[in-house]
Amino acid sequence: MLNRLREYFTFRSFRHKLMFASIVCIVLPSVLSFSIYNYLTEGAVRKQAVYNSQESLKLVDGYVANLLKSMLNIANMIQMDSDMNSYFKQRVYGQAQKWDSYTRFTAEDRVRKQLVSLAYAGIWGRESRNSYVTVLLNDGTYFTSYPTDEYDPLDLTKEPWFTELQSLRGFQSHWISSTPTLFASEKKSNPYQISVVRTLRGDASDIYGIVIVTIMENQVNQMFERLVQKEEVMMVDGSNRIISHRDSSKIGQTVSFLNNHEPRAASEIIPIEHENYLVTELPTQFAGWKLVSMQPYESAIVDINSIFTKVFVFQLASFLMFLLLLIYLMRKFTIPLVRLGKVAATVQRGNLDVRSNIRGPDEIGRLGYSFDQMLDKVKEMILEVSATQARKRKAELAMLQAQISPHFLFNVLNSIRMKIMYRGDHESAEMVGSLSKLLRMTISQDKNDIPLHEEIELVTDYMKLMNMRQKEKAELQVAVAAEALLVKVPRFCLQPLIENAIIHGLNRRAGTIRVEADMGERVLQLSVKDSGTGMNAEELEALRLKIVTAQSDENEARKEHGGYFSGIGLANVYERMKMTFGEAFRMHIQSAEGEGTAIIMSIPREEA
Repeated sequence: MLNRLREYFTFRSFRHKLMFASIVCIVLPSVLSFSIYNYLTEGAVRKQAVYNSQESLKLVDGYVANLLKSMLNIANMIQMDSDMNSYFKQRVYGQAQKWDSYTRFTAEDRVRKQLVSLAYAGIWGRESRNSYVTVLLNDGTYFTSYPTDEYDPLDLTKEPWFTELQSLRGFQSHWISSTPTLFASEKKSNPYQISVVRTLRGDASDIYGIVIVTIMENQVNQMFERLVQKEEVMMVDGSNRIISHRDSSKIGQTVSFLNNHEPRAASEIIPIEHENYLVTELPTQFAGWKLVSMQPYESAIVDINSIFTKVFVFQLASFLMFLLLLIYLMRKFTIPLVRLGKVAATVQRGNLDVRSNIRGPDEIGRLGYSFDQMLDKVKEMILEVSATQARKRKAELAMLQAQISPHFLFNVLNSIRMKIMYRGDHESAEMVGSLSKLLRMTISQDKNDIPLHEEIELVTDYMKLMNMRQKEKAELQVAVAAEALLVKVPRFCLQPLIENAIIHGLNRRAGTIRVEADMGERVLQLSVKDSGTGMNAEELEALRLKIVTAQSDENEARKEHGGYFSGIGLANVYERMKMTFGEAFRMHIQSAEGEGTAIIMSIPREEA
């Protein structure tokens, strides 16, 4: 299975590899970028959802604060109204009993009208028209902004909070959270009420009465629906008991998931009944109460998340479009490479006439041009090798034709040499011996390469023969390094150079021919120098050109050399050495008029 997957994901095409690598280099950073984007987006969405929830709750808090403040303002105005307080004190301390009935009625009516005015107009205006104001004095007298058939104010003395009023100081207030509505006309539509209590104090700071301002809980929760429609908003007391809620059935219940941190704005994501809720708390300015909003987290972020989702979808669509464009461009750009691959496959099958014809200023265009040039060069090299092989066969044939084929001739020459020596003519015997050695080397076809010392012996015998024919003898000087004597070289690589030096360099006159051999690091340096007349620049250039083009012809060589022993010539030697040692072989010719000629051969050798 692993091998099958490996084979499936192994791309044999360079185009597919390039496309796959490009896609990976784009997809991986994109996936990483999307992951980071998603992580950062999640944090930003959560932060924005918390901010929106807190801002919504602050809006509600502004309304609730004004509503509760209006209740305090009503109580403050009653506390601060000198006329009403004077009348209240006179009633409590018995001074009002001396008044006649009309005065007492007028004073009581004036107080009731003021209370009604405060309850229905007040500072809060029409929103506080449902407030209920009660002034209860210690003597059992009470004044209200509502008809007394609604509720008997004296029943307030039976409430559990009534005994706690003695602990209030100055303008301190006692807030009464949601309790069942006491007013008969409100019970059906508004089951709960919220009240604030202030004390009325005399000159000695003793309490002679209380002021109670009451509103319906409905006045609070109706703003929850008006200001925050998508959240569940409630007001709770210090014990996390619900004071106000849209659902009146939840009033009085304790919210268990709320924390008891210090009064400050805070938001948390809390799991409630297997669903995450965004819960925000905001303390109010009064009574230690606080506002709480709760909303399913998914619902809280749906609008914000939709914006980020649209951005994400846009980025994803842009990425896909760019990816498709990249694949298209990659296929477009790699078409020349595919064509070049097909041409290479055709060449591999042996067709060297096909060409890619890919041209252009870029790397692929230059590669196509170079590939076509390489094919042209290969064809030229094949033709050149074929021509070289033909010339080599022709040279070998010329050498075979130059050989004295009959072996018996060698035996006859040995017999002649022995007879001459027997008669005492040692010089003639030596001449015949040298000729015999040359003939032996000529007919030995199984020895293409011979040690350098044998080649030196061969040219030494050749010089002896040539000196016997000439009137003026040439001197052969040999300076060969000892380590070069055993290096193998092609046979007859020096004899044509010696022959050329005698005939053309010295013009068959007396002179010196020097053969030198030095060992370099990886080359054998062979040189043949004569003390002849030399050549001018034009003759030297013509000879160099003839050697390089290797246009040798044995018949012409024989005519030039007057039919002497070797007609192989310099061009033949150059061509044979080139074929044997390759391009590393070098032949240099140095000459100047009156200074002689030097032929230097650099023969590469392999390290032992």
